[in-house]
Amino acid sequence: MLKENLAQVEQNIRAACERVGRAREEVTLIAVSKTKPVEMLQEIYSEGIRDFGENKVQELCDKMEILPDDIRWHMIGHLQTNKVKYIVGRTELIHSVDSLHLAEEIQKQAVKKGVFVPVLVEVNIAQEESKFGTSKEEAVQLVRGIAGLDHLQVKGLMTIAPYTENPEDNRLYFRQIRQLSVDIGKQNIDNVSMNVLSMGMTGDYMTAIEEGATIVRVGTGIFGERNYSKE
Repeated sequence: MLKENLAQVEQNIRAACERVGRAREEVTLIAVSKTKPVEMLQEIYSEGIRDFGENKVQELCDKMEILPDDIRWHMIGHLQTNKVKYIVGRTELIHSVDSLHLAEEIQKQAVKKGVFVPVLVEVNIAQEESKFGTSKEEAVQLVRGIAGLDHLQVKGLMTIAPYTENPEDNRLYFRQIRQLSVDIGKQNIDNVSMNVLSMGMTGDYMTAIEEGATIVRVGTGIFGERNYSKE
């Protein structure tokens, strides 16, 4: 079943890329494996997937101990400062940097470990009260603040669009975050590139790709419904 799900997601990604004249290689698929057992991750790993995303530090660390070393782990959930030390230097990318305070803690731990940490700035583009992320208006200021931390590398932006039955409802938000990344990129800030746009999940990743996503985060579309009792 997982193999079929993954094949369908892959087909959808290719179709979305074709619709807007993009190469398939421009989009990275992250298998969002939160609450899912290691056996399911191993099955998807055996299909060639190497990018996995987790929401919780403890779960990420536990799975990291068991699964193969060549997996690229992505921290996509809200990150508390007291958990930063457990993942610095161990993740491919931290998607959810939403404050200078958090960035400064990542810097502190990165200096301790002698590593450089690629990050994305999380923007709450739809201004939902239930979601984390800086506002669109404050994003540039936050990017500039993080750019001054020499052990962090700002690679782009991340957003979580509203849950919707109709992915077209989120096209506007994806366009806004894409434009924001272009505007920030034009400022040529040292230590900042805007090459990465992490946006789009199971319900709307095809729309996100059409609007410029370079990373899509798909959980339910690959693994099936999440088991909330494990959260």
